[in-house]
Order: sequence, then structure tokens, then C-alpha cells
Amino acid sequence: MDTKILLENGTNELEVLEFRLDGNAYGINVAKIKEIINYQEVTPVPNAHPSIEGIFMPRDTMITAIDLKNCLQRGTTEPGGLFIITNFNKLDIAFHVDSVVGIHRVSWRDIIKPGSTVSTTEDGVSTGIIKFEDRLIIILDFEKIVTDINPETGLKLTEIEQLGERHRIDVPILIAEDSPLLNKLIVDSLHKAGYANLIHTENGQQAYDVIQECKKEGTLKEHVQCIITDIEMPIMDGHRLTKLVKSDDETKNIPIVIFSSLVNDEMRRKGEALGANAQLSKPEIGNLVRTVDNLVLNLK
Repeated sequence: MDTKILLENGTNELEVLEFRLDGNAYGINVAKIKEIINYQEVTPVPNAHPSIEGIFMPRDTMITAIDLKNCLQRGTTEPGGLFIITNFNKLDIAFHVDSVVGIHRVSWRDIIKPGSTVSTTEDGVSTGIIKFEDRLIIILDFEKIVTDINPETGLKLTEIEQLGERHRIDVPILIAEDSPLLNKLIVDSLHKAGYANLIHTENGQQAYDVIQECKKEGTLKEHVQCIITDIEMPIMDGHRLTKLVKSDDETKNIPIVIFSSLVNDEMRRKGEALGANAQLSKPEIGNLVRTVDNLVLNLK
């Protein structure tokens, strides 16, 4: 199946691969997928997390296989089915699923935040829901699933402590991040690094509304001198936000840092084409502070 459908930059759309697991419909952003292959026998890893089936080596690359059914507390997947091989946060991971249905192009505005429609099984590992024809497709938070299995793959907050003592910095920074946990971690990290003037929003639309309000009031420089944005967010994604900011003469000089698990070669090219000033993958929280330093302190 072709997972490399090209989207125009900044259209606020994404491609979602629908797959089945235990009779239920789930989804993953196609931008995370390297390829889909038939199940291969894996080598078990001693003392590994229960959700890790083992390792295998397609084309001489060692990949960890994760039993997605086990992650969702739905039992254990039997041999067979498919491996969805993904790449995000600079990691190659294979997720074992029963079958693949197809790819759907949707707008971020069509993705509903998880609520009572998500069972307790998916609680905490769902980022959104798509209503498609006669069914609901649950978009899973694959980053959280991997971090829960191996916390070492998450944000490394020790990198902030290594920056040492910092003076207060009043440069105003606008943050767009839909994950409450990551939003808080980014804010806490910037606070530790001395940045005290922060506005944090839940998606690109909220961030853009802040910018528009500041433009209207003539207070843009007082409130927004740098933007940090995720890519995957409901209502408006980070690429759309970047396009809107960089195509406006009043805001085009505001530095934008894309901070996302999706920063691979292809997505980096998209971000560059939209005018992003820097792009980092999410484990690089220390580099995020250093990058912001370079962008905003050099402007003063």
C-alpha cells in the first residue's frame, strides 16, 4: 500500500491510515509510517516490557515490534497480520495489527477530541476521533505508547538542568501544543531556562487567534516574539499556522520553531518550504532551549 501520498504544504489536512485490531477501527497519521509489511517472526527479548513482542531485522535494520493489542489491554496478538513500521522521534518501531483498511484524507478540523465515546481501554492513548461513514476511527497516541513502554525515549528534562543557572528573560513566546502533558513540560522547561513571558495554547487556531488579537490591539511585539508549535494538532495544525504567520507581512519575521515527533527528512523539507526557522524532534528539549536562545536573544 502506498503510504507516501503527497499533501500540499499548510492545507491543514492529513492522511490517516485506518487499521483494525480486535475488530475495532484505529488510525495513525500516514506521515509517521515508513512501510507496511506482512508479519515476520520475531526474536523475543529477555526481561522486556510485556507489550514488546521482540525484535526482527528487515533489510538489516533492527526494529522493535510492539504488540498494540497488549498496549490497549485487549489480550495478545497471535502470529500473522501486519506490521506497520513507523518512524517518529528518530525511532523505527513496528506495531503489530490485524489488518489495514485504507487511507483517508481529512482536515484537522474534522478530528474530535476524545471524550465519552472512547472506552477506558483507549483512555489516555487517544489523540482524537474521526467519524467516517458508519464508524468511529480512534487516532492513537503512538508517542505516548512508546514512552510508556520505554520512558527513556521521552523528553529528557535533565538536559535543562545541564544548562545551569539562568537569568530571567522577558522575551514573549507563544506555544501551540495540544498534549496537556507536553504543553506543561515545555512551559516548565522554558521557565527553568529563564523564559518567564509565555502564552500557551492548545492548537494552531488558538495560537493564531492570539496573534490576530495582538495585531488588532497593536501589541504584537509585547506578546509574541517567538512561536513554538507542534505539527499534529486538532482544528489547525502547526504547518498551517506556520504558513499563515509567514505569509503575513506583519508577522513573517517572527521566528517559528517546529517542535514535533514528526520531524523527519520529508517533514523537514515541508517545514522549510513554509518558512520555519528551526525544526526539532520532541526528545530534544535541551536543543529547544538553545534554539530559542539563538533565535530570540540574537534579535535583542
